[in-house]
Amino acid sequence: MLVFDQMKKSDQPLWWLGAVVSAGMLVLLGGLWYRQVYASSQYVESLKTQSIRQVRYPALRGKILDRQGRALAVNRPSYNINLYLEELSGLFQDAYRKTKAQQDQIKSQAAVASGLAAKTSWYQRLWRKSSGAKSRWTSEEIQALGKQVRFSVASNLVFQLGVRMGQQLVLDEKKFNDHYANRLVVPLPVMEDLNSGQVAVFHELASKMPGMYLDIQPLREYPRKTVAAHLMGYLVHSDKVAADSESEMDLEDSLPGLPDYEGSVGLEGKFDDDLRGRSGVKAVQVNNLGYRQSETILLAAEPGSNIVTTIDLNIQMAAEQAIRQSGNIAKGAVVVMDPRNGDILAMVSYPPFDPNAFIPRMPSDTWARLNDPETKTMLNRATYGEYMPGSIFKIIVGLACLESGRTDPNAILKTKGYFQANAKSKPIKDTAAPGNYDFCKALAHSSNEYFIEEGLKTGLWPIVRMAERVFLGKKTGVPLGGQEVDGFLPTEEWVKKIKERGNPWREGDLHNFCIGQGYITVTPIQMAVMTSAMANGGKVLWPRLVERIEQQTTAAEMGVRTYPAFQVRGELNVTSGHLEIVRQAMLADVDEEGSTGVSAAVAGLKIAGKTGTAEVGPRENRRKNTWFVSFAPFENPRYVVVVLAESGGASGGRTCAPVARSIYKAILDLEAKG
Repeated sequence: MLVFDQMKKSDQPLWWLGAVVSAGMLVLLGGLWYRQVYASSQYVESLKTQSIRQVRYPALRGKILDRQGRALAVNRPSYNINLYLEELSGLFQDAYRKTKAQQDQIKSQAAVASGLAAKTSWYQRLWRKSSGAKSRWTSEEIQALGKQVRFSVASNLVFQLGVRMGQQLVLDEKKFNDHYANRLVVPLPVMEDLNSGQVAVFHELASKMPGMYLDIQPLREYPRKTVAAHLMGYLVHSDKVAADSESEMDLEDSLPGLPDYEGSVGLEGKFDDDLRGRSGVKAVQVNNLGYRQSETILLAAEPGSNIVTTIDLNIQMAAEQAIRQSGNIAKGAVVVMDPRNGDILAMVSYPPFDPNAFIPRMPSDTWARLNDPETKTMLNRATYGEYMPGSIFKIIVGLACLESGRTDPNAILKTKGYFQANAKSKPIKDTAAPGNYDFCKALAHSSNEYFIEEGLKTGLWPIVRMAERVFLGKKTGVPLGGQEVDGFLPTEEWVKKIKERGNPWREGDLHNFCIGQGYITVTPIQMAVMTSAMANGGKVLWPRLVERIEQQTTAAEMGVRTYPAFQVRGELNVTSGHLEIVRQAMLADVDEEGSTGVSAAVAGLKIAGKTGTAEVGPRENRRKNTWFVSFAPFENPRYVVVVLAESGGASGGRTCAPVARSIYKAILDLEAKG
């Protein structure tokens, strides 16, 4: 009441204040009326056209580590330029109106020209001229025009970005239209994995490039490049969803998502589900056109688990360096194994590749080079390459002969330097010089004649059964995502089948079989298992490549899944004396002058080994695959080293034994450093 009394006294400032307050109240009431009454239908309609869509986003991929926790595969930040199409809707509409107006004008002119050409009456031409500007559009034409305009706008923006970034960028029309039709809730990738210079340039351009933003995404990186590449495998682009079956919400494969990668072969492929973790889910609000309006995290992503391998990075690098610097091996493999527990300390396939080349995408010329049929770089020769073993198979043949009781290890066989079954048969050349051989000398000098003669006395099936005890012809179970083959070992069933087909097993096949040629193939990892059994006293172990899997977000032991060492698959079940005879013969192969493996000798280390050479291919283009299998120290074996050279030249003693020597020397140096 006091205010009105003051106003009656004609207080001019108070009158002005009252007027301003009253005007403000009127504006407020008018705004409320407009929102609540006049425009309410628009907001109701907008709510009807909005919807919520779920979008997955990838989790941080787990690391792959060596036994000491040193990184073999990690993640690094990747800076990408993405195009958010919802921010181009205004440009799309403007371009559509202009393009449609131009098309209307063209149609109008065409209609007029058509009328004049037909010499219609003046009022018909006047009607066509007036109605041509209002020519009708079918729904198909409207959709086609919209698609054309949208691509033109986006393509021009991408091209302009490329010009300013100094890089040619071309937007794929098919991918763009597919993205617009099915994936509007996620951004369209434009440039991936920018370097620091490109990031700086884009920061200056950002305000001039509508709808384009710099996003950060974790990207796989292999810091050692080609080291252990075949063990790692590689990643490829994927729409696969990694989800925990016990998660709070069910992630369907149909959910759209941000770019992600899937492991392919190797550890990346075999343990992809563990490494990928669990994808997160966003709830994205979109309008009736499919454009993103807002987003909310519904399910946080859980990072993948770390894979801790049994690989010793130092030994792995030493093995790779040894085969690379040998000068005699263009294609080959190395396996280093601990015969005490089955741990794989190193596994090399040569030549190597760089798995970083697959990220973000593999260039076509690089892919063609890696898949060259001559080099077969992508082939993991340590587990997926099948090779005739040659004379390293004499270890199995020798054990079978001794166990049969038909071979006296001390008896002397006078050899001629070749084996010939009869006057009509072709002689098998012996790499060992003619002379007198007992068992030990025959193995150390790799006498073909001796082992064929003794093998014939023993027979095929005792030798096959001895080979079966080390599981030749069967996978070792090394977890590399399907990158392992069985090899081949003849069985009674197989011999029966080929006999039924008119190709019976002949005595000549047994001659070849006794020296590791003909109908038998093995892999380097199988030979490492066999040699480990010789080293550890007869236990055939499952090789172990993964020590444990550790969750990154769960503390202590509940988040760890371990793979126990020293898993015995079988036993040689041979007389200890016979096993020791073979071991001593392998020691002589490296220790005694004139033996085939002397080039593997290392001062201060007793190494037991066996060389092998197998001839492959047609007679006019014959090649040799060469081997060296070994274990050391002889008194208390801790290391098995197997070396294969594909098309490796003259003999295993010249090509593979020196590589093993380099590896053993590196191991001694590492042990000396502690």
